Amino acid sequence: MGLFRTIEPEPEAESQAGRPLADRMRPRTLDEFIGQEELLGPGKPLRTQIERDDLSSMLLWGPPGCGKTTLARIIAKSTRSDFIPFSAVLAGIKEIKEVMAKAESARRYGARTIMFVDEVHRFNRAQQDAFLPHVEAGNILLIGATTENPSFEVIAPLLSRMRVYVMKALAMDQIVELLQRALTDPVRGLGREKAEAPEDVLDRIAILANGDARSAYNTLEALVMGTTPDAENRRVLSQARLEDVLQKKFLLYDKSGEEHFNLISALHKSVRNSDADASLYWLARMLESGEDPLYVARRLVRMASEDIGLAEPHAVQVTLAAMQAFEFLGPPEGHLALAQAAVYLALAPKSNAVYTAYGHVQEDLQKTLAEPVPLHLRNAVTGLMKNIGYGKGYQYAHHSEEKVTDMTCLPESLADRVYYHPTDQGLEARIQQRMEEIRRIKAKRSDEKDQE
Repeated sequence: MGLFRTIEPEPEAESQAGRPLADRMRPRTLDEFIGQEELLGPGKPLRTQIERDDLSSMLLWGPPGCGKTTLARIIAKSTRSDFIPFSAVLAGIKEIKEVMAKAESARRYGARTIMFVDEVHRFNRAQQDAFLPHVEAGNILLIGATTENPSFEVIAPLLSRMRVYVMKALAMDQIVELLQRALTDPVRGLGREKAEAPEDVLDRIAILANGDARSAYNTLEALVMGTTPDAENRRVLSQARLEDVLQKKFLLYDKSGEEHFNLISALHKSVRNSDADASLYWLARMLESGEDPLYVARRLVRMASEDIGLAEPHAVQVTLAAMQAFEFLGPPEGHLALAQAAVYLALAPKSNAVYTAYGHVQEDLQKTLAEPVPLHLRNAVTGLMKNIGYGKGYQYAHHSEEKVTDMTCLPESLADRVYYHPTDQGLEARIQQRMEEIRRIKAKRSDEKDQE
């Protein structure tokens, strides 16, 4: 069938040689499948549909190595269907029409065809259009897989005829479980190699995999085969050997433990202290140790608001742009965008005036009564509201020459409260001057009223 083939039985143990570990260890049943409990846990709708053989066309959206292809194969084996893998990278309109014709013919004889399209986002609009009539007519059950947001990559008519299931990257403990399974399986895994892996080695592989089971399997296989057996024919895996195999030095790090909090604290405090070199160092320590770059990006945005604020208001824009740049580029190129933002924050003028002011407001909200909005600040949208005083005494600032009035806008008990105290750093120096000017104008207005 050229590019297309129906699913084949799993090879026997003796024919496993030559196939990558990730392929050999693919789960064959839902019970073997690890992860995606929200979709495939006992009693969950998708699992129930699979077990009842009552499926409709679907789109599996998730990051690499989360089990999209594996799930499609399990569905095909669990249901009474012919399975045809179809690569969006290799196929065009001609191939689509060929396989559709065969699926339509098979349907006339009562056979159902599941077509699995990997990387469906790579199809252009015309190619995606070719699926529409066959999905509508029920000639095929289409299962698409994509790592991209289908809202932007899949045409609306096709998307409306498919159920979208969001699959998540595997958690670290799930990756470790998969690795342990591979080490002990003598038929499909590496059980015959007598490999012994300390917990810290498996944890390190799981961190490097970043939720991608395929990547974790590939790393484990390279490590086992790159470790020389000892006198007892055992392969004792180690961090040092893992570094040699991947040609990369690993740094002490625990994404959920003390070192995680130590390093982000060091980065934050280096930025706050305007130390660009230290900021770069701690940022790189985190990224090169396997930290989630988007976590770092979020913390940079927080630093822009907490420690820089209105002294350099563009800091928030810079950090948000860096986060978007990383999402667009990915690692390692995207790391430079985060490094650029970290240096910018370190060198920017510093102020925590807004951060402190907001904290004082929060304190007052807890300690004082929640007074009603003063009548002069309310909108009189009905005659009744106007009659009872809504809007009475309101001063429209634009009618004033300086665009400032002496009207009080805080509740009466907090009328003289000052929360925001700008510093003399960066833009806040000008803000401070403007606030002093506003106070003088208000005082003048008040004096003029007293004299009337």
